[in-house]
Amino acid sequence: MTRSNARELAAHLIYELDYTDETPAEAIEARMEHGYYDALAQENEVYAERPNKKQMDYIRTCVIGVAERAQELDGLISQYAIGWNLHRISRFTKAALRLAIFEILYVDDVPTGVAINECVELTRKYEEEETVSFVNGILGSFVRGKKEKEE
Repeated sequence: MTRSNARELAAHLIYELDYTDETPAEAIEARMEHGYYDALAQENEVYAERPNKKQMDYIRTCVIGVAERAQELDGLISQYAIGWNLHRISRFTKAALRLAIFEILYVDDVPTGVAINECVELTRKYEEEETVSFVNGILGSFVRGKKEKEE
């Protein structure tokens, strides 16, 4: 399994947490259970291979970290989604944006450009093309704003 696939699994889990009362740890455990995971493999090719330990550590870090910082991440999305109410953004797009911004801020071994590109490609896989441009614009504005604050 590639890091891109692990990222997609993390985005799916982040998305699903909006629909359940599960803790992030419970959601990860339930979705990684062999029977459940194998059933998902029949629906989506990203589940064809199971994550290794390093990839599971990455998934846990991202899913738990995004859940713990959801309010901060949503605030940043709202700040840079000028003219858009957070509730108008689809749940999957919001999950992908949360993940990308989390990676940019808190995952040291993911370069900013990779986080942005992977989020854009993930959005392209699941959303309309206009949403892809929207996501790219939000992330570009966020990164520019972050650089201005650092300088």
